[in-house]
Amino acid sequence: MVKISIADDHQIFIDGLKALLSGIEDFEIVKEANNGKELLEQMESLIPDIVLMDMNMPEMNGLEASKEIRKKYPEVKILVLTMHGSIDYIQKLIKAGAQGYLLKNTGKTELETAIRTLIKGENYYSDEVTKRIMQGLQKKQSQDNDYQIVELTEREKQVLILIADELTTHEIADKLFISHHTVETHRKNLISKLNVRNVNGLVKYAVQQGLVD
Repeated sequence: MVKISIADDHQIFIDGLKALLSGIEDFEIVKEANNGKELLEQMESLIPDIVLMDMNMPEMNGLEASKEIRKKYPEVKILVLTMHGSIDYIQKLIKAGAQGYLLKNTGKTELETAIRTLIKGENYYSDEVTKRIMQGLQKKQSQDNDYQIVELTEREKQVLILIADELTTHEIADKLFISHHTVETHRKNLISKLNVRNVNGLVKYAVQQGLVD
């Protein structure tokens, strides 16, 4: 079972999420909280697999809670659901350790997809959020040039472009007719070679170098 905790200061939204997820057999809502402080207190006795969390909450907001969760429970996945779709909010949450970001107008299918993607160890951002991230990065591209130009092999370029296009490890493997392990090796080598911290850094590099639109 995938153990899920929900943190939101609006009970009606919590009830809505519970209703959406109740029909999925391997999902279990184990806790619900109305702010980040309450969520962290609950996690002292029961650690969920994933937290569905709002950004704006009293006492401790989603940004502060994400930082604490990442520090104390690095294995817990964080999926933010919020009305705030600005690039500033998105970047702050990603930096704080959130692996997923959805706007609250999402539907059941995308919500389930996002949860399963995070549980597999991958990041998930909705199409709308990804578009805003890319727009923000393209704007920043004209303001700085932090990345050194690194010589990549053709295969590394192919993998990098597909990562930037949001394909999963399995999808990249199928598209390039290589193994899942080989894709992971390329991903790790790219992160090391380009001197970035994670997949988000790879995406930024791909955009800055004009490898993706």
